[in-house]
Amino acid sequence: MSKDNATAEEVIKFLLEKDLTITTAESCTGGAVAAQLISVAGISKIYKEGFITYSNEAKQKRLGVRVRTLNDFGAVSNEAAFEMAKGVCQKTGADVSIVTTGVAGPDGGTEEKPVGLVYIGCCVKRRTKVVEKHFDGNRQDIREQTVEAAIQLLMECVQLEG
Repeated sequence: MSKDNATAEEVIKFLLEKDLTITTAESCTGGAVAAQLISVAGISKIYKEGFITYSNEAKQKRLGVRVRTLNDFGAVSNEAAFEMAKGVCQKTGADVSIVTTGVAGPDGGTEEKPVGLVYIGCCVKRRTKVVEKHFDGNRQDIREQTVEAAIQLLMECVQLEG
């Protein structure tokens, strides 16, 4: 990780200073973002809960992603990530969420949605931002890059709000 990148420790320190609670919802990262955040001492004061919503059914049931969104745009889409980020805050009552959905590979990619395509969403006090990323490498590389990008987006979003 370069020195320009925010670390989980910096993000958690900022959230603690601002007294903001956080929750996570992950698909392609399978809990790796939550694990990175939870590795920081003191997070128990602000971490609500986290979800690994790998299936479409879980995204609907746990996060409130609409069936129509999944049918029209797919689980790997800006629209799904947006609804995941908003929905997990609503379901948990957290001030902040960070969510991931993407194609980590090695299979599952298409011309329209290739391996390495990831959407990361962040919601801070009902303001939601989604970024589209294209990562290279194997499944583990893509997942690690997604976690790093999620921490970056989280820091950017909470600093804007804070």
